[in-house]
Amino acid sequence: MAAPILSAALYGIRTGRAFSTAAALCKRAAPLGPMPNEDIDASNLESLEKYHSFTRYFKVAEKESKKTHWWQTYRKHVTPEQDEDAKIDIGLPYYRPPRAKQLKERKEILKQNRQSVEMERAARLRTLVIPLDEVKAEWEKTNGLLHKQRVAEHYGIYRNMFDEATFVPRVALRVEYNLDDEHIMPVYHGNFVTPTEASSPPEVIYEADEGSLWTLLLTNLDGHLRDADSEYIHWLVTNIPGNTIDSGKEICHYFPPFPAKGTGYHRFVFLLFKQDRPIDFTEDVRPTPCHSLKMRTFKTFDFYKKHQNDMTPAGLAFFQCQWDDSVTHVFHNHLNMKEPVFEFVRPPVYHPPQKKFPHLQPLRYLDRYRDSHEPTYGIY
Repeated sequence: MAAPILSAALYGIRTGRAFSTAAALCKRAAPLGPMPNEDIDASNLESLEKYHSFTRYFKVAEKESKKTHWWQTYRKHVTPEQDEDAKIDIGLPYYRPPRAKQLKERKEILKQNRQSVEMERAARLRTLVIPLDEVKAEWEKTNGLLHKQRVAEHYGIYRNMFDEATFVPRVALRVEYNLDDEHIMPVYHGNFVTPTEASSPPEVIYEADEGSLWTLLLTNLDGHLRDADSEYIHWLVTNIPGNTIDSGKEICHYFPPFPAKGTGYHRFVFLLFKQDRPIDFTEDVRPTPCHSLKMRTFKTFDFYKKHQNDMTPAGLAFFQCQWDDSVTHVFHNHLNMKEPVFEFVRPPVYHPPQKKFPHLQPLRYLDRYRDSHEPTYGIY
């Protein structure tokens, strides 16, 4: 390392140019701002604030991580420059009970359970039955709302539907596809449903006050064949009195999913809006039957922006769907068009006609013409 520096210095003297030793000595300049933990006195660590719990420390650390610093970090190259707290909340007003109150109630319940002799005996004999329905109902009322919002953000639902705006799904939306008399396919938050299972309109259940009005929407965020920013509307029912879907006005009749082959999983979103008053949706009416992809082109953000003064998003459920054989039937018989395919379909392997007397053929010659694909190695 010293030889190149010495030769460079001699070259600068010969040519009459000034040579600086800053590169060789690497003199450290003063920082552009305060360094981390600069205000902490390392000689007296006992005087620092004690957190006494990891939750309190985590809150302070999370708050500090959101502050802007003068030094550059890798985050601006990985994540977009966006403040999570600056997101617009377009949902119903949400009141979250204090954390201390929730912990106090849980401690009271734990205290009662520990003092219960019958519960202790049932747990010891392994006959204790946990009421899962009550647990789920309690989760729906407390942390379930925020968990659903977090899952929807993970799947990019708010980003693609409302241009980064968000809302807490206050109304629990239950969507079930009836497969037969005994089996159903529920829609949760990102589970997989095949086009065959979603071929008919589902049963939608939610709690609603008497005299309230609602709007139900089903849209495909990833299925548009020409415009990546547009959607296909599959179902739209407006001015629903209470929770009776059949009594609402069907603006666009139900259409089964048709994710094109080779396009992966599509996100189908059920969105429930709460109306403040009866709304005139004449501009959004589609003909019946509506088998035109041009007429079914839709944008949720434009639809909400047009009626945002009279309705508020309240419920959310979505599923993922991938191509199966029923999609071919939808394209050919409902949409009356050739099915688009976005992946290479390998043709079957060609074999010449079978010879009755296969002279000079390999021992496994007959395996090419068997009806079964099971290996027969070693049988003959």
